Amino acid sequence: MLVAVALNHISVKYGRLPALDDVSAEFAAGSLTAVAGPNGAGKSTLLKTIAGILRPARGTMTINLPPGATVAYLPQTANIQRDFPMTVMQAVCTGFWNGVGDVHAITPLMRAEAASAIAQVGLNGLENRQISELSGGQFQRMLFARVIVQNAQIILLDEPFTAIDGETTAKLIQILLGWHQEKRTVICVLHDLLLIKKYFPESFVLAGRCLGSGHTHDMFEQKLLSFDLDMVEIQTLDEHRRDHHENDEECVHCHDH
Repeated sequence: MLVAVALNHISVKYGRLPALDDVSAEFAAGSLTAVAGPNGAGKSTLLKTIAGILRPARGTMTINLPPGATVAYLPQTANIQRDFPMTVMQAVCTGFWNGVGDVHAITPLMRAEAASAIAQVGLNGLENRQISELSGGQFQRMLFARVIVQNAQIILLDEPFTAIDGETTAKLIQILLGWHQEKRTVICVLHDLLLIKKYFPESFVLAGRCLGSGHTHDMFEQKLLSFDLDMVEIQTLDEHRRDHHENDEECVHCHDH
């Protein structure tokens, strides 16, 4: 198995506050993986670390890419400044900047690719609209179009279906599944367990540290993912395990789960 992303005992902190603690994981090349866990579990931190935005305090990370291949990252919309004076077309074309380095170097072919991506996400006709005028769902689709034009081999998506209706989500899911068919590596932070169970073959369950990873079906079988289990309970369970194991206590509750 060719590994696209390997994390080896990664720990990440914000100042003195730990966000990820001793996380190890392997994401196979061409895999489609959902990252799940409670709020504050470090899911966004995990993607930012893989994207190179954050640097681990401890541990090592390996990214295996073919020559010329890149990593694309779609952040949460809440973390993006939306009042910048820029049209939808200009915003999508920023996806080319890693290759050209200057907005003035955007070619007519690139603009055509951007227009195609805008149409794929259902924003055709809005190319010249200011991004500040977009609804939350339209803004999210614009970010998706920007990822499309990057043509990356590893794609990191942080809650990409937020504020989007069911019909648009279904359309974007098809784009995501197309990337999977093209053997790209897709890692996606999600809270929606229905989407995870239906579309994501692999899952990674996080609560500050890795609780489990592997086939999504197995994660549901082990109750690490469960419609009956509140995500807050997952975090509590992880703390329970850690407290008992640090004290070398035999814990019936841990064996039960």
